[in-house]
Amino acid sequence: MSTYIPSREKALADRKWLVIDAADKPVGRIATQVASFLRGKHKVTFTPHVDTGDFVVVVNASRMVFTGNKAKNKIYYHHTGYIGNLKEIRAGELLARNPGLVLRKAVKGMIPHGPLGNRLILKLKVFSGPEHTHQAQVPEAVQIAS
Repeated sequence: MSTYIPSREKALADRKWLVIDAADKPVGRIATQVASFLRGKHKVTFTPHVDTGDFVVVVNASRMVFTGNKAKNKIYYHHTGYIGNLKEIRAGELLARNPGLVLRKAVKGMIPHGPLGNRLILKLKVFSGPEHTHQAQVPEAVQIAS
């Protein structure tokens, strides 16, 4: 008996679209579930080196919350490329300014780093409000425990 390894074509055919409502849920809880769905770990055909995951649409990202004191203590850094220009922003401010970036950074840290992870992160679609532009794909609603 040999181990089943899905081909790229078979993995592409089995993709679904999932919708997650992020309203009043912790950022980390949402990010772990999204990373699992993007990776395909919820499927029996999961293979570590093949993209077997689904597309994920997250709505109400502006209503996500940080638990504890993360909103004021957690700091995101980025460098502009110029000498001495290391910028920082608090998590609460970034969540208010660009909630999609907060979720994207959290999910990107949980998926593989490299070409596979670069393909996976493209399947994540984040929207600040309750409406999204992917109704034509007929996505399934997924509940995440808070």
